[in-house]
Amino acid sequence: MKKNNKSSVIGSIITIIILIIVAAFGANNDNLYTSQAQNPEKVENLENVTIYTGNGVISEIPDDGNLRVYCLDVGQGDSILVVNNGITMLIDASTNEMGSTVVDYLNNLGIKKIDYLVGTHPHEDHIGGMDNVIKGFDIGKFYMPKKTANTKTFEEVLDAALDKNLKVAAPAVGDKFKVGDANCEVMSINNEAENANDCSIVIQMEFEGVKYLFTGDMESGVENSRKWNEIDILKVGHHGSKTSSSKSFLDQTKPKIALISCGKDNSYGHPHDAAVKRLTNIGAKIYRTDEDETIMVLQEKSN
Repeated sequence: MKKNNKSSVIGSIITIIILIIVAAFGANNDNLYTSQAQNPEKVENLENVTIYTGNGVISEIPDDGNLRVYCLDVGQGDSILVVNNGITMLIDASTNEMGSTVVDYLNNLGIKKIDYLVGTHPHEDHIGGMDNVIKGFDIGKFYMPKKTANTKTFEEVLDAALDKNLKVAAPAVGDKFKVGDANCEVMSINNEAENANDCSIVIQMEFEGVKYLFTGDMESGVENSRKWNEIDILKVGHHGSKTSSSKSFLDQTKPKIALISCGKDNSYGHPHDAAVKRLTNIGAKIYRTDEDETIMVLQEKSN
């Protein structure tokens, strides 16, 4: 009888061990399944570019020389992360309530430093989480327009920068810098514009022949104030508002991919049907954070 009890105990222990192994294997499989469920799409006519969607793309970034652009899932706001060769640029940090989420994303991606922090303009849905980022990471250069805002959000960003002796600089049109091997140029900034959206810092980036344009909340007045290069991938202005993505602008830029950052069922009706139609009419493939969650553009470095 004692022998049977001993066997029973041993059998129970073995069963528990097996269950632990199965649970661990199952968890790994869940992660693998999440990765596979992202349905990566190769972009036609863009060599070495693949689009991944879903928050499962948030995992530690390997040091492989590839360019990664993340349009983060941050509700009704903007936050774009660019990484290449260990150098990072964060454009905007969404709303106050999403600040901790942006920080979590960056931590989960293995980010230690933001080399270029860009607040495109002083609206809460773009700089609301900026103070969280400044407090949580080592910051290199911090760019914002000289446009001020009489808001608590704006004050909190300036206070966070002051606490870390971080200088806030307004770039000029034509200023150039590099994010790893990606070449960046400031295409628009208007420190005097009455409408803060029109102050937006607009950055064109080129990596191995593929061109990206990050627009903040740039509206049609700015779009039509200058000539634009043809690009390949557009971060759509003002969350897909009807006041942005004008026909003349899109006829010049001709993006193949359009990334829209907006909140699910947001009260603004973003993206607006008219903007979506204009993007579709020029042949752009549209990805939206309200439907696709985080969007990652992976451009593999050519050999």
